[in-house]
Amino acid sequence: MMKISTTLLSRAPALSLNRSTKLSSYFPNHHIHNQHLLPNNLVGPISCFWAHHSTTSANADGNLDKSPLPANLRQELMPRHVAIILDGNGRWAAKRGHGPEVGHDAGVIALIEVMGLCARWGIPVATFFVFSSENWRRTKAEVDFIMWRFQKMLEDELQNFIRQGIRIFTIGDTSTLPISLQEVLEHTKEATQDNTKTQVIFAISYSGKNDIVQACQNISKKVRNGVIEPNEVTENVIEKELETKVTSIPSPDLLIRTSGELRISNFLLWQLAYSEFYFCQTFWPDFSETQFIEALQCFQKRGRRFGKRI
Repeated sequence: MMKISTTLLSRAPALSLNRSTKLSSYFPNHHIHNQHLLPNNLVGPISCFWAHHSTTSANADGNLDKSPLPANLRQELMPRHVAIILDGNGRWAAKRGHGPEVGHDAGVIALIEVMGLCARWGIPVATFFVFSSENWRRTKAEVDFIMWRFQKMLEDELQNFIRQGIRIFTIGDTSTLPISLQEVLEHTKEATQDNTKTQVIFAISYSGKNDIVQACQNISKKVRNGVIEPNEVTENVIEKELETKVTSIPSPDLLIRTSGELRISNFLLWQLAYSEFYFCQTFWPDFSETQFIEALQCFQKRGRRFGKRI
């Protein structure tokens, strides 16, 4: 386990399973001073996965069955692949007088909730931009906390992933991650490989430009070795070399970015060619079921032409 400074941890809030109880044990082996509860609309990391499943039942495989959609959403218009840029953790925390680590902590709760909603509503693929290749430029303390908190989430939620039928994938240069996190990611991917309901892709240490570069390099090697001719390089050939080849639905139907920023920040540059974009002012830690439904409603009202006239 990487070392996290006591000062950093002392600034992080205890999470509340029942919206009132502080859990200093959430940060093991550290004494937490000046604890702050998260807002009442957030619940703890274990309970929030189940807060939305009071009406679901387990199927023969032990996985939770898909729940009915909210009344204002139509099943036939649901996206098959949703990609989300998780933005605004730091600003969410700053508005409350805290450092960015508190925002990242709260952001994990939102991540867990939205993953659960994707499984609940039968969205086949969801890609979350957890950490970009450019994010390594942040302070070591903040990066260490992000890595530690993400690893802790994977460890805590593994059984819930399995129960929900969620299969975990990663894209990005995972070789740059802490060894302990690499090991936990590999274990999580292996443990969930038989799940078939929803594929969750974590883009971590990911760069859309690098994704295209590595695809071109792989194809150039095949051309050089006579495996393929230059005139045989097509869009389909390139797509098969992109990191999103881990799923059969590599191109998102819908991209959501929180916090009011209007850019895609080097995320899935090839794959987003025909995606619908949805930008909202909500900071990621406050993005919950209500905001997700609003994004999906907006998506369902759009006419996707792909260059054709309707």
